Amino acid sequence: MTKQGLDEDGWIAREGSLSRVPRDFAAVVDAARGTIAETFAPERLHSAYLYGSIPRGTATPGVSDLDLLLALRTTPTAADRADADALADALDGGFAQIDGVGILLFGTDTLLSELERHDLGWFLACLCTPLLGDDLAEQLPRYRPTSLLARETNGDLALALPGWHERAAGCAGPGAEAESARRRLSRAAARRIVRTGFTLVMPRWNGWTSDLTESAEVFARYYPEQADRMRAAALAARTPTADRAVLDLLVDDLGPWLAAEYTRVHGTKAPRTPPAG
Repeated sequence: MTKQGLDEDGWIAREGSLSRVPRDFAAVVDAARGTIAETFAPERLHSAYLYGSIPRGTATPGVSDLDLLLALRTTPTAADRADADALADALDGGFAQIDGVGILLFGTDTLLSELERHDLGWFLACLCTPLLGDDLAEQLPRYRPTSLLARETNGDLALALPGWHERAAGCAGPGAEAESARRRLSRAAARRIVRTGFTLVMPRWNGWTSDLTESAEVFARYYPEQADRMRAAALAARTPTADRAVLDLLVDDLGPWLAAEYTRVHGTKAPRTPPAG
């Protein structure tokens, strides 16, 4: 029997497909394809990809966002970013089915680099669905749920903690604006924590899933003493909350524990910039 998320040979299977796009989102995807082609000429754009719940077929109208990755022929410029932001605003404002548009921009050299082989390269090859252009996955290897993959995808959680603490302190007070900021932070922190918790145990489980609820349950099999905390994180990832106790749990309790345990088990992610000095 094939393990979940793997093909018959044990490689992580590409999880999305245009054939899985829900009917309610077909027009959104068509518009994204056309708008990207209009905005980024072939000499700028190598290829474009969907990722997230829409190509997985699990998107909910009015709740899910549209996630795109654009692979540019050269390193993205400020003008590229401005065009992507305008494109995102146009799509978000044009379709009630989606609640937000996120666009990642990378140069092809970065996506195909040795440094990103088990992070952005894996992300594109396994979690992104081709939308436009030649698929860069054809130039990347196949992937298994190994400790190397775990380390290079999520072995940098510790770097996020200081920023989370600063943001949490800045939105600790009363008022609608502070509550909105806490919801945004709790959602972002919770999603990253659940995904990191899953990849911590991924090599032992020997499978793949992007489902946050299932990720928390897989984690709970190996760390039952942390199961309730991880389930709370999965709930916050799906239903953002302004509850300060939940944010404290994520930022001051589960996050630091998980970062330390991840380093103990898998080590730390290779640095993306040379050390100062």
